[in-house]
Amino acid sequence: MATEAGSAEERRGARIERRRGRLAEAALTLFADQGYAVTSVDEIVARAKVSKSAFYEFFESKEECFREVLGHEGGALIQDVLTQAAAGHNHRERLRLGINKFVQSCFERSAVARLLIVESVGLSRGVERVRHELQSSFADAVAEEVRHAKAHDPFYAQQDPQIFGRAVVGAVSDAVGYFLTHPGADAGSLAESLCLIFAPKGEA
Repeated sequence: MATEAGSAEERRGARIERRRGRLAEAALTLFADQGYAVTSVDEIVARAKVSKSAFYEFFESKEECFREVLGHEGGALIQDVLTQAAAGHNHRERLRLGINKFVQSCFERSAVARLLIVESVGLSRGVERVRHELQSSFADAVAEEVRHAKAHDPFYAQQDPQIFGRAVVGAVSDAVGYFLTHPGADAGSLAESLCLIFAPKGEA
């Protein structure tokens, strides 16, 4: 009896998670394709094929939905970047891997990138906080590499780690954001151009 009850509860939990997942996927697509301002809750629930009441079981508002989708999907993208960068054998290689992965991921997961780089800018304090936290995790990782490189790499010797880290994130985000809305560059060439500025090949 207890096993049957547990199984029923697990099935119910799985249905709830699937419903939440459909809502999050629908919201991500619509926010990226149409923009936050013109996307309505009605459109999200219609695309997700759930009721409007189901939406409000998970999210208090459209903005909260945006924040959660941005935090979850953007967080996954940044974590992938940090994981890839950690595989480098020295600081320049780690910086290059991180920049390459960030650019590649933004082009491959353009809907997430549009939320992180385009749609979230200036939307609200709550959204800005989520975006800032995500970008800061990348900037802090860059700053840590520069901090360790200062003592033995002339290229980074005069750099302020915190400023350099934020400059990398700002430049990469701006470049990716431009080419997401103005097609014309491929991810590989864009990443290589950015690496030439921030992590040129040379003595590590």
